[in-house]
Amino acid sequence: MFSYWEQKNFLKYDLIVVGAGFTGLSTAINYKKKHPKASVLILDKGVLPCGASTKNAGFACFGSLTEILDDFWTMTPDEVTALVEMRYKGLRKIRKRFGDKALQYKNSHGFELLDADNIAAADQLQEVNKMLRKLFKKDVFSVVKEPETLGFSDRVKMVIENHFEGELDPGAYLGALWENASEMGVKILTGVSVVEVRKDEGVVIAENNSNEDFFEFTGEKVAICTNAFSKKLWPHGPLEPGRGLILLSKPITEKIPWKGSFHMDKGYVYFREIDGRLLLGGARNKDFEVEKTLEFETNPKIKAHLMQLATEVIFPGQVIEWEMEWTGIMAFGPNKSPLIQPIGAKTAVAVRLGGMGVAIGWEVGKELSKLLSRM
Repeated sequence: MFSYWEQKNFLKYDLIVVGAGFTGLSTAINYKKKHPKASVLILDKGVLPCGASTKNAGFACFGSLTEILDDFWTMTPDEVTALVEMRYKGLRKIRKRFGDKALQYKNSHGFELLDADNIAAADQLQEVNKMLRKLFKKDVFSVVKEPETLGFSDRVKMVIENHFEGELDPGAYLGALWENASEMGVKILTGVSVVEVRKDEGVVIAENNSNEDFFEFTGEKVAICTNAFSKKLWPHGPLEPGRGLILLSKPITEKIPWKGSFHMDKGYVYFREIDGRLLLGGARNKDFEVEKTLEFETNPKIKAHLMQLATEVIFPGQVIEWEMEWTGIMAFGPNKSPLIQPIGAKTAVAVRLGGMGVAIGWEVGKELSKLLSRM
C-alpha cells in the first residue's frame, strides 16, 4: 500500500535503468547529461551490483595477442580492429573523465605467458602490430627480454608485453560512477529485483528481497543493463552466461619479481599482484558447460586448476595460502561485439560485454543513451 506522496514522487520516471553496474550507471549518466531535466531511476536487486562490475580482476585491458588472434575465427579483421578500438578508447575516456587517482589506475602494462602450445602466436606478432598501428601509432606488442628474471617456471617459453594496458580498482571505478550519478540527480534503489518489463508500455514490475512488496514503476523509456541476467527479462536474447572464479592469496612472503596484469591460456587465465597478494582467476575454459550458469558457486575443478598454476607456474615451488574467493557472472555470444538494440517500443538493452565491462561499459552505456534519445 503506497501513499499519495509515494505514488506521486517515486514510481514514475522519464528513464528507468535496470542494473546498477558499469553499463547501467554509464547509461544513466550519459542520458542525464543530454537531458538534464529528465527524471532517471536505476534499479538493482543487490545492495551491490550482482554482475561482474565489482567482482572482476581490475584489468584495464583490451586483448592479449592470443585473444586477438583467436577472435579471427569468428570475426573479420575490420571487426576485430573495431572491437580493440572500442575497448582502448573506452579505457582512455574513463581515465579522462574520472582521473587515474579516482580509478586507482596504474600504467603497469599487460603481459601474456606463452607455453609450448601457444608460442606459435609470436610468429604473428608483427602482423597484429601492423594491423593495430593505425590506432596506436606504434607497436602494441613486443617480446620480453630475459623472461627468466620474472621467476616463472620453465613451462613459460616466452612472455609478450602489451604497452598500452594497465590495472585499476573496479570498486573505485564504480564509486566514481555512483558519485557522478548522484551529483546529477539520478536516483538509485538497491535490493529491488525486477521480475518483469512490459517492453512496449514502459512498465517495470519489481519486488523487494523479502518477496513481500511489489512495485510497479513506469518509465517513458526503459534500459535493461543486467548483462547475463537479462535472460530473465529477455528470454530470447542471443546471450549466455559465463561464470568467472577469482582467488586471492594471503600476503606473499617472498618478493614478487614482476608487476603488471598477466594473461595465460588465450586470455582465459589472468593474474596480478594486489597489496602484496596474488589475485588469480579465470579458467572457465576448463569446464565451459558447467560455467554457463547464473549461480555464484565455486567450481572445484577450476579452483584446483588455478591453485596448481599458482604453485607450478607463477610461483614454482612456493606454498601459497589462500584467503578469499568469489565469482562473477559475465555474458557472451557468437562473437564479442556487445548488443545495443531496441527490444520494444519503449525498451532497449545493452548487454553481452564479453568479459570486457571495465573497458567498454562506459562506451556501451553512452551508445545506449543515444539510442534511447532517438526512441
